[in-house]
Amino acid sequence: MNRNEAREILTSMTESESLLRHARTVELVMEAYANKLGEDSEEWAITGMLHDADYEKYPDEHPNRIVAQLRKMGEEKIAHAISAHYTKWNVPYETMLDKALLACDELTGFIVACSQVRPEGIETLTAKSVKKKLKQASFAAKVERDEIAAGVELLGVDMTEHIIFIIDVLKENKEELKI
Repeated sequence: MNRNEAREILTSMTESESLLRHARTVELVMEAYANKLGEDSEEWAITGMLHDADYEKYPDEHPNRIVAQLRKMGEEKIAHAISAHYTKWNVPYETMLDKALLACDELTGFIVACSQVRPEGIETLTAKSVKKKLKQASFAAKVERDEIAAGVELLGVDMTEHIIFIIDVLKENKEELKI
């Protein structure tokens, strides 16, 4: 599968601008991590793009719809990573792709939320600011902090370095992302 095919799948199930932007931000962060780690950047980007593809149209079946569709297409590695992007689903983390998606999903969304409450957007956002907001339970209250911590631990990265990496990727794409 290529990105154009993946984008068609995404837009067939997702219309919300905010969810499409989330898909794009996680796509970009996953692609950057693949490049950093010497992994398949197209596969990682597609995984990031499609991880919540069925969430809007089929919230009660998420992620089973997109996972089943990917498995039918022979995209088992991507399907498995998507099936594992929430620890409470109890799917084992077998590959770096699985771990990276968990580590990037919630935190990328959280960092976007942090940038949205700043007059300068992402431009002046720091890891220190993000970590402070993480401790504030009322800020972006739906973001599960334990999922972020689990992802960082599984990926084996330093939290501060991970936050800086994500901020840098988002900064590089701030015009497109409008953050």
